[in-house]
Amino acid sequence: MSATLRPLWLRGVAFNPAAPSDVLIRLMDPAAGETGTAMCQGRDLPGAALDAALRHPDRAIRGALARNHHVDPRAIVPLAKDPSGLVRAWLADGPHPRAPRRVRPLPDEVLVTLLTAEDGGEDGRVTASEIVGGLDGSGQVSLSFRHSLAERDHPELRIQATWSWGSLAPEQRAKLLDDPDPAVRRSARDHRWVLDPEEVEARFPDYEARGWGFVFGGCALTPAMVERCFGDDLRLTALAGNRHAPDHALARLARHPEARFRALVATRPDLAPELVAELREDPHQGVRELARVQPFSRTWAEHDVIGRIVGHGRDCVCPITEFVPQPPADWFAACAVSGEPVLRRVAASWPGLPAALAAPLAEDEDEEVRIRLACHHPLAPPRLLLDVFVAHPVHRPHLLTLPAFPRTGTAHLVGHPDPRVRAVAAGDPALSDPPVTDADPAVRRAAAANPGLSPGVLEVLLADPDTAEGAAANPSLPVARMHALLDDCLSGTAPV
Repeated sequence: MSATLRPLWLRGVAFNPAAPSDVLIRLMDPAAGETGTAMCQGRDLPGAALDAALRHPDRAIRGALARNHHVDPRAIVPLAKDPSGLVRAWLADGPHPRAPRRVRPLPDEVLVTLLTAEDGGEDGRVTASEIVGGLDGSGQVSLSFRHSLAERDHPELRIQATWSWGSLAPEQRAKLLDDPDPAVRRSARDHRWVLDPEEVEARFPDYEARGWGFVFGGCALTPAMVERCFGDDLRLTALAGNRHAPDHALARLARHPEARFRALVATRPDLAPELVAELREDPHQGVRELARVQPFSRTWAEHDVIGRIVGHGRDCVCPITEFVPQPPADWFAACAVSGEPVLRRVAASWPGLPAALAAPLAEDEDEEVRIRLACHHPLAPPRLLLDVFVAHPVHRPHLLTLPAFPRTGTAHLVGHPDPRVRAVAAGDPALSDPPVTDADPAVRRAAAANPGLSPGVLEVLLADPDTAEGAAANPSLPVARMHALLDDCLSGTAPV
């Protein structure tokens, strides 16, 4: 057996979708080298293999699992209390490499455990605060969890709620100021200054160098502070999104000589009706379009959802997260049948849109509506996913993660000039002759993994370095043959 084939076989078997747990568990052996960690980080794992990884004595295996975005986050809850602080930190930092667009939030119980831990683990490599810091920027904290902090039982979580004082409802602020825990009350008093314009102005020198965005974008401002914004484009942009911006500032922004600033306030729910009427007659088409959708921006929740869509374009690859707080379902339904493309894009981005409303959007005349439906909605038709995959390479990594992405019916693309498209077609079982000699190695691997190949052909491909990895990943490879390959790889010299 050629030593060059060993790592190819190991990688192929590790990512074979038909490999059972007893095969995958063998790959967690140190003799498999880095294949075990790559597997635990890079694919979903069946039950027994998942349990073995969770209990594995090697911190590297558990850490790899902590960074896996294929496994259901609910299945790795025990890692939040892992004795190793590094494993906890890897869990908090999130999937690696980053998921293309969607990072599934960690369960609430995991978030509570990580956010309230008093130590950083027995290995002493990280602190509890460093773990919290990693979690905060990971995208794994759901918006619904953030919104629930003020109501949580643990005082430390209610303290964290006070850090976003300006976004809390008045009743939440009052409750925190009267909290039974003195530390929570103290934190609430320490943070309420953000809604006191005079106090904001007095504290501004402490924030001017690095925190001005927070001040101008989220705090209550004195007239003098507002005036500071109108000589600086970045500060003015922050002011345009400030929910506490006074009416006179909004009027000036709505009549600003530059269209980009008029556009920034055109959908605000607190914009005076006469200003909305003016903007509907604006000389700039984009401003007029936004002013036309302003009636759909009756609440800040609706405004925020529209704001996540406006101006992003068909190649937007922003993280896909939940809408919280979420407008009612009938609002999304009205958006779906609107004559305004912006609103139909909003509807296409909501995964809860009923099938009867989602189906017409798959044929929408606006390309961005179709792309958003393909990327966001679980009922987007497979043919639409394939069309977007072929036409828009930027969306391919995300589309390939979707359960509805077609694995059959792609044979007509086997001669496509783009090798990434050919690689998808190469795995179609309907192909009579998978392109195992294609010029591109990714296409060769995909062709070798085609489940329609016969056992005899697979044996030939397993012996060829160009196709060995794909053949070992072929789901039609018998389990006994998988074990035999591992016997060869793990019984002798460690793979190279």
